[in-house]
Amino acid sequence: MSIYATLWTLKFPHQGRARLDCDWTLVRAQGVPPHIGSPTPGLGYEDGDPYGAFLPPPLETNKHGEHDFMRAVVFVTEQTGKGTERSPQEYVDPLLVLTGEAYAHLSFEALHRRLCDALRGDASQQPPSD
Repeated sequence: MSIYATLWTLKFPHQGRARLDCDWTLVRAQGVPPHIGSPTPGLGYEDGDPYGAFLPPPLETNKHGEHDFMRAVVFVTEQTGKGTERSPQEYVDPLLVLTGEAYAHLSFEALHRRLCDALRGDASQQPPSD
């Protein structure tokens, strides 16, 4: 079972710059629900968060595992591998990882710019998590 829920899939310019003759790649937004890793009693993570090494911090939720925001949104391409030595749930080299709150407050224009920067390999434009 995956900890991710696909939010959307869109085509982006493969090298982060749209031109008439450019190749395109699929970028997928993978949402991590708020209950994943939550320290809230009764949600199954009383022994700790198994995803803390590669996701933003877990969220305190209500007893039903609900919160106003997702825990994280991870952006990947079709070529992004999943499963590392550390965890079968971890994506190998995702384009961008945001907290659910950061994702909710980011305009699509700003998100598009950040994803295109990441596709160009401009690491200075993509901190590990926001």
